[in-house]
Order: sequence, then structure tokens, then C-alpha cells
Amino acid sequence: MMDIIETLSEISQKGASDIFIVAGRPLSCKINGRLETINTERLMPVDTEGMISQIYKLANRDMHTVRETGDDDFAFAIPGISRYRASTFKQRGSLAAVVRVIQFALPDPKDLGIPDSIMNVSEQNKGLVLVTGPAGSGKSTTLACMIDQINSTMDKHIITLEEPVEYLHSHKKSIVTQREICLDTESYVVALRAALRQSPDVILLGEMRDYETIQVAMTAAETGHLVISTLHTIGAANTIDRIIDVFPANQQRQIATQLSMTLQAVISQSLVPTTDNTLTAAFELMTVNPAIRNMIRENKIHQIDGLLYSSVSDDMFSIDSSLLKLYKQQRISEHTALTFADNPAMLKKKL
Repeated sequence: MMDIIETLSEISQKGASDIFIVAGRPLSCKINGRLETINTERLMPVDTEGMISQIYKLANRDMHTVRETGDDDFAFAIPGISRYRASTFKQRGSLAAVVRVIQFALPDPKDLGIPDSIMNVSEQNKGLVLVTGPAGSGKSTTLACMIDQINSTMDKHIITLEEPVEYLHSHKKSIVTQREICLDTESYVVALRAALRQSPDVILLGEMRDYETIQVAMTAAETGHLVISTLHTIGAANTIDRIIDVFPANQQRQIATQLSMTLQAVISQSLVPTTDNTLTAAFELMTVNPAIRNMIRENKIHQIDGLLYSSVSDDMFSIDSSLLKLYKQQRISEHTALTFADNPAMLKKKL
């Protein structure tokens, strides 16, 4: 049987982002967005079970959750190599896992191509900041960079609520307390309510997944805390619609008003393939100004995209202008730019 420490170390050093342990195909990994097989031997259910039980031993965790419910999520580390986030599950009656590789060192925003205007959003002292994008688009990494910037430059108490904790932050100028849902606390809502009594300045919320969490997050943002969170939406207008739509119809008017006062910025990101076969992020940034506050309050959210599209300032730009910039720097091809564009016809004219 494969030694899991040796296997994970080897794959991590190749620069893989995800590792797939699934019966019926060889052990595989994703490097720069492309699937590669590690060897030619197909894994059998007994192999996947053996590898996954080794991962649980490494994480010092019991397997009863995945055996009973068919799903489990947790983080673990191999000292000196990397941290990992594992999602284990049952498929066709056998155990499978997808393991995300997380570097120990916090990434440098410059290396990742995160613009200063996005990093400066972390200087807000209260309100709601959202980082959005499809799964696997690097949202956690952007959040980690923002938290590290606050930690390095300001005297704050930062509370992170995550499931599971991905990047580990040491105390720098700030105090950083990191709580893992299910391990340190019962749920996002319970942890968020408790956080309000723990003298926080900044609360990082791993995900705003239901109406109760969103409600408490907005109350926290309203009462003078900076709340940074993520949503699996694409684009600022979609994000605002999604939050309002989560609430019952009779509350939506009130939520729109509350959101118009608390929302500070929406960052949207996508990972796009570059000309040298790696991946880079394209960003959209909407910094909420009085005009946008009005649009949210008066339910004219559909007008936001037009405002973003025509803006040329550093604190307000569409994903298409980010793609245009990458194309002009010869980082991405015309085909890639048009594939990921919000408005391909308009972008084609600019290209």
C-alpha cells in the first residue's frame, strides 16, 4: 500500500493544487488547472479506503462522520511539507477523497497578481466586504492575504471562523484567533454570535451559506465591525441579488436597506489560464459609493453592471477590464479573454 506521507509530499512538491483519491482510476492531481495521473495503476476500493484511513490517522480524527453521513471535511498538516484540506465522501459505495494543498507560508499578493486596490479594501474599519467567485477560484487565498495585511499593519483583534481552518496566521501587530467549525465551535451562527462578545475588530467568516448566518453577519457589520466573507456568486450585482433573495419576501425591502448601509465592497475573481500554461486571477472590484447605495436601496441592482463597466477608476472596475489588462500584458490569449468575459462582444471591440 502507498505510504500517504510520501505520496502527498511528492505530489505537493510538483506544485499540485488538488489530489484525487477515487476508485476506478489511478491516483490523480490537478496542476495549473490540468488533471494528471500519478501512476498507471488503477485504485481499487480497498486502496482508497487504506489511503483515506492513513489521512485520518495523520489528522488524528475519527472516521465515523464519513462512514455515517457519507461526507466529511477537515484540515491536517505534514510538518515541513504542507497543510491540506480534505473532503472525504462515499461514491458508488467506496470511500473517495479530494485533498486541497495549502502552502504553510502565506502567499505574497504581488506574486499572485492581486492589485493594490483589492488589498486596500482591508483598510475599511467597519461594514461588510465580500469576496466572490466560483469554487476553486482562489477566494481563500485572497482572504488570507487581506487578513495578513491587517495583521501586519494594524492593532486589531481578528477572529476567523472557518470550516476547516486553511491558512494559519501567527500574531503580528494584531491578535488573531482562529476557530474551526465543528472542532472549536458548533456552527457558523453560534460562533458568530459568540464572536460579538469577544471584542473583535475584524471577523472573517469562511462562508455566508444560509439566511441566519447572513443576518447575524449583517448585524455584526452594522454594529461597527469589519466582516469579511465569501459567496459562490459571480459579479457584484448577482451577489447583492443572492443575499436579498435568501430572505423571505416580506423582509427583502428591509434587508436591501440594511445592505445599502453596511456593504463596503464586492470583489469577484476567476482563475484564468495564461499563455505559459499556469493560472492567474482576473478580478472585478465594486467599492460601494453613494450612487450604488441608492441603487441597492431602490432595487435598481441591474444598473450596477453598467456602472462597473463604464468605470475606469482603481476602486471600481469590471472583470473585462482586468482581462483586457492581462491580454495587453500578453499574459493571456484573446480566446481566454473572450471565454471569461462578462460581455464578450464589447470586449472583442476593445481587443
